[in-house]
Amino acid sequence: MKTRQDVIEACLRLPDAFEDYPFDDPGMTCMRRKSNMKIFAFIFDRNGKIWINLKAEPLKADFWKDAYPAVVPGWHMNKRHWISVILDGSMTDEDILPLIEDSYELTGPKTKKR
Repeated sequence: MKTRQDVIEACLRLPDAFEDYPFDDPGMTCMRRKSNMKIFAFIFDRNGKIWINLKAEPLKADFWKDAYPAVVPGWHMNKRHWISVILDGSMTDEDILPLIEDSYELTGPKTKKR
């Protein structure tokens, strides 16, 4: 993934996903679930690069931040539960897609515990 459109298209392949611009800023794309309106990805330009904010479980977030310099604490988000992925060419689509899918799953409906 190199462009905002690449990320949007990858997100739209997930069921129930749609593109939104709630901030009156065409440079801030939000990817949401139709069923609960939760945002699972923020896509924006920062310092000349495309960034993606994604929800992540804290332990997985720590792993990804250690594994890739392009994964940093979530910009303008809760640093424990969100990560930012900087599209600087250092990660492949195969590296990024599971992070998007994890964020999507974490924003889904909660299952009731017995």
